[in-house]
Amino acid sequence: MERYEPAQIEEKWQRVWAEARAFNVPNPEPGTDRSRKSYVLEMLPYPSGTLHMGHVLVYTIGDVLTHFRRRNGLEVLRPMGYDSFGLPAENAAIKEGGNPRSIIERNIEHIRWEFKRFGYAFDWDRELSTHEPEYYRWTQWLFLRLFEAGLAYRKEAPVNWCPNDLTVLANEQVKDGRCERCGAEVVLRNLTQWFFRITDYADALLDEMKDLDWPERILAMQRHWIGRSQGAEVVFRIDELDLDVPVFTTRPDTLFGATFFVLAPEHPLVERLAEGAPNESEIREYVARTGAKRAEERAAATEKTGVFTGWYVVNPVDGDRLPIWISDYVLMDYGTGAIMAVPAHDERDFEFAQTFDLPVRTVVAPAGSEEPAAEGAFSSHTADERLVNSGEFSGLPSPEAKIAIVEWLAARGLGRATVSFRLRDWGFSRQRYWGCPIPIVYCDACGTVPVPDEDLPVVLPEIDDYVPRGKAPLASNEEWMNVACPRCGGPAVREPDTMDTFVDSSWYFLRYCDAHDDTAPFDRRIVDYWCPIDNYTGGVDHAIMHMIYARFFVKALNDLGLVGFREPFKRFFGNGWVKSGGSKMSKSKGNVIGPDELVARYGADPIRLYILFLGPADQDMEWTEEGIDGMARFVRRLWRVIGAAAEQAPAGDPGDGPLVRKAHETIARVTDDLGRRYSFNTAIAAVMELVNELARQPADPGARFAAETAVSLVQPYAPHVAEELWQQLGHERLWAQPWPEADPALLERDTFELVVQVNGKVRDRFEVPADTPEDELIERARASEKVGAHLDGKEIHKTIVVPRKLVNLVVG
Repeated sequence: MERYEPAQIEEKWQRVWAEARAFNVPNPEPGTDRSRKSYVLEMLPYPSGTLHMGHVLVYTIGDVLTHFRRRNGLEVLRPMGYDSFGLPAENAAIKEGGNPRSIIERNIEHIRWEFKRFGYAFDWDRELSTHEPEYYRWTQWLFLRLFEAGLAYRKEAPVNWCPNDLTVLANEQVKDGRCERCGAEVVLRNLTQWFFRITDYADALLDEMKDLDWPERILAMQRHWIGRSQGAEVVFRIDELDLDVPVFTTRPDTLFGATFFVLAPEHPLVERLAEGAPNESEIREYVARTGAKRAEERAAATEKTGVFTGWYVVNPVDGDRLPIWISDYVLMDYGTGAIMAVPAHDERDFEFAQTFDLPVRTVVAPAGSEEPAAEGAFSSHTADERLVNSGEFSGLPSPEAKIAIVEWLAARGLGRATVSFRLRDWGFSRQRYWGCPIPIVYCDACGTVPVPDEDLPVVLPEIDDYVPRGKAPLASNEEWMNVACPRCGGPAVREPDTMDTFVDSSWYFLRYCDAHDDTAPFDRRIVDYWCPIDNYTGGVDHAIMHMIYARFFVKALNDLGLVGFREPFKRFFGNGWVKSGGSKMSKSKGNVIGPDELVARYGADPIRLYILFLGPADQDMEWTEEGIDGMARFVRRLWRVIGAAAEQAPAGDPGDGPLVRKAHETIARVTDDLGRRYSFNTAIAAVMELVNELARQPADPGARFAAETAVSLVQPYAPHVAEELWQQLGHERLWAQPWPEADPALLERDTFELVVQVNGKVRDRFEVPADTPEDELIERARASEKVGAHLDGKEIHKTIVVPRKLVNLVVG
């Protein structure tokens, strides 16, 4: 083949790989050594549309790592599936006006075709979709095990309600007070919901991070979301209601400074206080408007807002009656959702007090200091501060006072030392159709009854009207809803809610390991062999949803004896966002750029190379099509240079000349970039440099070795053209060949090639001793005849030296 014909080449090798089952991996026999296994996985896609360039980035990263690890002797498991239940899929079907199943399955078929067109090395025998009964049967089975263990329960609670999608949203699905999917303003509603008791694992989720090889920013996001704080629970009392209201505080030493009391808008007590209040409508309007805003928006608000309830609590340390306010600067996600407000020692409390003309009382001050001026809240706590205006505790150093006051409260049953978490139990039931049915029935005689294992799956019925109308669509399907109670045989009704899609994606990686087991969700021996996942790739926007939920699931399953490990993802690589017009590509935003036309025009290999050459893969990048032409030119040049080497390069001993040394240097660089640093763009640049050197020295004794090296190193990025060129060089099955190894002896060089530039343009290059001092490098650069022709007597304003690489002379 004289010309590079990407469509012809790619179709050929995709067919070869499929026929050879090149990337299919068998499960291990009992007793197989785990030391050579590697589980490489990327987050599975929502099939609510087709692929965009953000997907191409994620799955190309995974493909490069897969080829690199396979060729380094590891047995690599890399499956693929589809997160096909849930809001994204159902909303896509509603928008298109069709049946969710048919639309999703059509999209899956197209995505599968796109994946294969890119030549991705997936084990297609393990393919799954979460909407298939063969999969969600086991989602229901796992739910029942968690239910039996007391980790799944039902209660009434205030929830985020999207009035457009007509469903409950998890806290993480609300952004700036609006539904992240449709943008509607979210309001609070009290509904009976299903929850997972993830808070039982709050300590474990934090403490067991220590062994994770994750970026620190991801760990920090999870630590913040879980939010562990040491402090005290203090009981305030509403005498008129004979009701105790606990608060959590990290500063019990400031209790005497509390001058008012604040509830979060979604606090369960708000409903009781609002009922019959003179300003009931004002309270309810405020709660509905502010309670659903995200914590970040509420914390960032520059103006404090609130409403007085007309009720008071009693401060347990001094008997003062404190007015109860409702304000959105207090978060239900932290502590108890109620605070004692100490405006002299908390900036937010001080701002609220200033806004509503509430008193400020100083109770902590540095030893020997005067009380601070009223215009600023004192909050600079130091070890030498002491209590003032605090009754019998006045004069005590603050650290001692914390302990003494908590002990005083505990002795009277008014408080205790405790730990609080920002994390809240995971509400996972949704009033939508397209999701996994919850395998529960309700019987007047027996109460809440789990569906027996032998009756699973509870199959999602086909219904004509699945558009949400304020209640679960399944509730209208009487034939499906009305069943016999599994215990007593009497009349019962099914649970009409479905599970959030994050339940499906909290365990899919386990099913991949044993994807066709029809007796269990997976065989523990097999899942313990492959897991935890050695490298997981996906967007950092899933750090506090999917990845916390998956960690919880695995820990719970470990406690139940179903798996033998505690963490799902050993190493995580968070890719950056591929942006279009300055915003992350997203089907919900309508700014996606699909790969189909680009692959048809340029071929898959140039697109694969370009997406990873745009910049560091863990940083955001702006997609532009202009650069693809340049990468396509590189692939065509690679084709010509390697083709020429295959025809002209001499056979035999390559020797240890400069070109061979350059090849070994490139092997070392690319191996380090892919094996340790995950620096995908610099690895491509290194191969480009080698190809350039080879093009300048096609008759060098080391030219064939350099050509083979360049093809071998580019294979993870551009597997189709690499296989074709490898064949031209007289070899077969590059995908199964060992990764090249650099010879340490050839990495030590007595000389290096000095590149000389004038105003950034290369004007000469020549070998110089490796120990040449910088001033001599500059002198040799200036003495070059080729360089002199471009200096032409001009004054050199600046000289830039890159050690062991180049000299750039800047002239005016």
